[in-house]
Amino acid sequence: MNTMLKLEAINLQELFAALQADGYKTIGPTLRDRSIIYDEIISVNELPAGWTDDQLPGAYRIVKRKDQSYFGFNCPPQSWKRFLYQPVRKLFSIKQNGKTPEISQATDSHPRYAFIGVRPCELNAILVQDRVFRSGEYADDDYLAARNELFTVVVNCTSAGGNCFCASMKTGPSAEAAFDLALTEVIDEGTHYFTVRAGSEAGAAVIGKVHTEKASTKECEAAASLIRKAESTMQKSVGISGLDELLSQNLDHPHWDEVAKRCLTCGNCTLVCPTCFCSTIDDVTDLAGQTAERVRRWDSCFTMEHAKVAGGNFRITPKSRYRQWLTHKFLWWKKQFGVDGCVGCGRCITWCPVGIDITAEINSMKNTGA
Repeated sequence: MNTMLKLEAINLQELFAALQADGYKTIGPTLRDRSIIYDEIISVNELPAGWTDDQLPGAYRIVKRKDQSYFGFNCPPQSWKRFLYQPVRKLFSIKQNGKTPEISQATDSHPRYAFIGVRPCELNAILVQDRVFRSGEYADDDYLAARNELFTVVVNCTSAGGNCFCASMKTGPSAEAAFDLALTEVIDEGTHYFTVRAGSEAGAAVIGKVHTEKASTKECEAAASLIRKAESTMQKSVGISGLDELLSQNLDHPHWDEVAKRCLTCGNCTLVCPTCFCSTIDDVTDLAGQTAERVRRWDSCFTMEHAKVAGGNFRITPKSRYRQWLTHKFLWWKKQFGVDGCVGCGRCITWCPVGIDITAEINSMKNTGA
């Protein structure tokens, strides 16, 4: 599985066909409503060929590329977690039937997903959520139903977005493990191909059904040089060494007040984040009182209701809510799961309406903290 293969771009559809023949529902990037999203796609013709995204703090737009790269963009607003950890999920329903209510449990059935175009940082985000939903005493059956059948096709990054900082988090721009197939797209001197590495037996079996050839040393180096360029041109960085201890010693640092002056507590950062997992439970009845449902839906630690308990609300201020979110990513998550809760995708920076930059806030804390 360590042999590097070459897949010509004109044969990429064969990969789709092989996955679909094996019963997978192929999910990948596609262009819709002037943005790139993840959705079910059947063919390469639905990929956003020739488009890229321009991302800055609080700004996102798509622009035309000078070539027809299939994966020449960075992280879209959506993440893959919406397919594994549903935004809204019915847990069970109750129907009145005389004196004995009928209880119907939700089923945990999912299509066999094949994710095509997973960025290395996003792959690491899936691995982070695995620690929450896939293992331990409180493993989530719905998550397991989707995750255990998942096939991942990673596409290594060959350019850095304006808000990317995966190199600082050691989550990119290339994937090293935990994938089925890893592709690197190369467009050079009239050629358009992918180098391909299988990371599992399932990956080797699928790519074996596709027309490939052994990649030459020159072709492998061309792919590797693009990845190195992506890392060297990354505009944002953050020092994470000792950050957890620094944050724990500065929970009352005045800089939290400065961030709170700008933060709208809208929750955008948590909704686009590929690792956030906060949820809430709603009980809903019909007007006749004959049926009821219990529904789990995504929530955010930025909403006022999220911290509301019988004795009151323990996060009233924007300062306390922003501090909870950031320290959860780099302090409490690490204490609980052994890894940071951030993978450096930069989505929270792009989709913050006021352009709050998590790397700038952390670096400021490091420069002025105790």
